[in-house]
Amino acid sequence: MRLLMLFIIVIPALEIGFLLLSGKTIGVIPTVFLIILTGVIGAWLAKKQGIEAIRNVQQQMQYGQIPSDAIIDGLCILVGGLLLLTPGFITDIAGFLLLFPLSRKKIKPFFISLIRKWIDRNRITIIR
Repeated sequence: MRLLMLFIIVIPALEIGFLLLSGKTIGVIPTVFLIILTGVIGAWLAKKQGIEAIRNVQQQMQYGQIPSDAIIDGLCILVGGLLLLTPGFITDIAGFLLLFPLSRKKIKPFFISLIRKWIDRNRITIIR
């Protein structure tokens, strides 16, 4: 519940504050340009990284391996791309961190532990 409250109330309020501060500091036009630029770069990077993740999944499946790591990469890329399409600087930073392989490698253990907790609490059901 607290996490949901953070995403619904606190993050958008902080985003609005940073956008207002940016508009006041560098101007409205440059702020709007930055928002559009990060969205375009984010979409391009998400597409590039997403195609690479799909190739990794296919390659692992060809070798008879379960592509769990590649699937987590794909999940991070999807979330990162969505965050970059959301206007705001906080979400852009989080999105870029999820799209770059070096930073994503450090963030993936958090996603894995979160998914494990959801499975342990029966919030996710694995069907075989």
